[in-house]
Amino acid sequence: MKVATWNVNSIRAREERLLSWLDKERPDVVCLQELKARDEDFPFEAIEAAGYHAQVYGQKTYNGVAILSRLEATNVARGMADDADDPQARLIQGDIAGVRFMNGYFPNGQEVGSEKYEYKLEWMARLSAMLTRDVSPSENVILCGDFNVVPDDKDAANPEKWRDSVLCHSEAREGLERIRAWGFEDVFRKHHPDGGVYSWWDYRMLAFPKGDGLRIDHIFATKSLAGRCTAARVDRDERKGKKPSDHAPVIAEFD
Repeated sequence: MKVATWNVNSIRAREERLLSWLDKERPDVVCLQELKARDEDFPFEAIEAAGYHAQVYGQKTYNGVAILSRLEATNVARGMADDADDPQARLIQGDIAGVRFMNGYFPNGQEVGSEKYEYKLEWMARLSAMLTRDVSPSENVILCGDFNVVPDDKDAANPEKWRDSVLCHSEAREGLERIRAWGFEDVFRKHHPDGGVYSWWDYRMLAFPKGDGLRIDHIFATKSLAGRCTAARVDRDERKGKKPSDHAPVIAEFD
């Protein structure tokens, strides 16, 4: 099974690139983030013509997540089904080929100490609670998406530059580690233990050609699956060329 996660930064702006990439890579499951489109504006027909089913949780202008899969997902759920009053479309789940897929677009947080940063920490805490409440680490589960957290300094080209940012702050890292410690392994780390491989580069200041990147897009898997992950990589080519997203797809393969 080939699994990918990709923040497309607007499905309408990146539709042509996505369709071309699907034809090239032929992944079994693709988790998309930052659709910036309502469900009714999602290109269902084009995705179906490419050979994929689509489960979508959209939102006008902001956020939005989707799961594309060759086999149709079942038991699809949107949001966390908790008591929080949260209108933001950031989490979608579904079962595919015996695996529970969770696709998350974690909040960015904007600035440490802001309301948006507090929302980020609360959102991650809610996700931890949902995992404990609804799922077991003994199950086949993959959590992937744009987590908006750099797990370790070796996942940043210039860690000092980002030290106190919402992406690298110790509180954000601790929140992500609590999620991972529930029962996940970072399968990309398994294949790139020394770091230095990035998935996001700012559009500004020539960050991509300078190699000034961060690893904020992740694929976590429970132990039963992580041990069967045979490869993981970033498709840097999708950060090149005409109208790229600022993120590149992260791909993992499972035996």
